[in-house]
Amino acid sequence: MTTFVLGLLSAGLAAVVLYQQFAFRTGTQKRIREIHQKLKEIMDGDSGERLMVFTDNRELMELAAQINRLLEKSAKAEADFCRAEISSRKMLSNISHDMKTPMTVIRGYLEIMRTKGTAEPEMLEKAEQKAQALMELIDSFFSLAKLEAGDTDVTLSRLDVCEVCRESVLDFYEMLTGADFQVEIGLPEQAVPVQGNREALQRILSNLLSNVIRYGQEGKYLGLFVRTEGQWAYIDVDDRGKGIDRAFAQSVFERLFTMEDSRSRSVQGNGLGLTIAKKLAEQMGGDLTLESVPHVKTTFTVRLKRAPYDI
Repeated sequence: MTTFVLGLLSAGLAAVVLYQQFAFRTGTQKRIREIHQKLKEIMDGDSGERLMVFTDNRELMELAAQINRLLEKSAKAEADFCRAEISSRKMLSNISHDMKTPMTVIRGYLEIMRTKGTAEPEMLEKAEQKAQALMELIDSFFSLAKLEAGDTDVTLSRLDVCEVCRESVLDFYEMLTGADFQVEIGLPEQAVPVQGNREALQRILSNLLSNVIRYGQEGKYLGLFVRTEGQWAYIDVDDRGKGIDRAFAQSVFERLFTMEDSRSRSVQGNGLGLTIAKKLAEQMGGDLTLESVPHVKTTFTVRLKRAPYDI
């Protein structure tokens, strides 16, 4: 009798276990079908929704979490693509405008000279200036395109950042003093070696110094300072001009961004210089940042990784 009861109990327990396993399997399959259907609806409708899975099954919960991560990455990639597409369209529109303007001027002067049958020196000079501005715009555009495509070889080597700063200031010194700028230089007496590219750093500094002359004329001041902190070396380029409002602080590094009055000024830029400068700094493992208090102080800072003193 006891053996019979035990047999019944064992059979009952086995039946319960089998039923639980069957229920678990069928429940899991049902959840998987629900996940599949919901994911299909999200992808087909491009709704931006996330999966909501109500289950005690940890594996299914983890699966849903990973699917949601993929959905988030997909949404971010799509948003980045849309922003890049809008930026590219805007850039092409602005480039078309900026190229058309000097070309119209050049054609106008050439037409006048053809009609008169003479080549007046003043007209030739203005046509040459416009042609030069156009070539600079084209050069900047292709430089940026190569940087963004990763087609620019920025080879890093050990160089003294103070030496490059001195050379860059000397290139602009006559222009600065001729415009009555007060020039303040603060460079350490000893060398400050960094991992960088001389040509790239010179181009960055050339852009920053020319911007001081273009947009910092009100303050009549240029400050160039080198400092170190930990593993980084910093180059600060200061001016006391009109500055940049905080709302536009990050926009200045966008392609073809120019201040509201820059296109009508005789010292206008093409809106690509700071974009190229920032990307060059990033190519060297550093960065280019901005801090500005309008009409008080504007500082562009180049950050580069320091190199060891011993070779």
